[in-house]
Amino acid sequence: MIRRRMVGRSVARAAVGTAVVAGTAGAVRHHQDKKWATQDYQQQQMAQQAYEQQYTPPPVQYEAPAEQAPAPDLTAKLKQIAELHESGVLTDEEFAAAKQKLLVG
Repeated sequence: MIRRRMVGRSVARAAVGTAVVAGTAGAVRHHQDKKWATQDYQQQQMAQQAYEQQYTPPPVQYEAPAEQAPAPDLTAKLKQIAELHESGVLTDEEFAAAKQKLLVG
């Protein structure tokens, strides 16, 4: 009978010891997983920052548009073709076409 008690106690002790070891191993594993996940996140953030610094295009600098040549004075041109029409150089049809070209274009 003494032997049965000792066997029962040794089995119980072994089961408790196994549970403690398994629980400790699980806790250590969880801690390591969190640590590695944090390290991976930090490495990704550093890589992203390096990428952004390296490949960010320089700011665009806008230049003022080049000065355009002044538009020809429409009135002066109309007067010029009117004078040509009055002097007889341009026919009525040519005058009308030239005037239309100035007004549209």
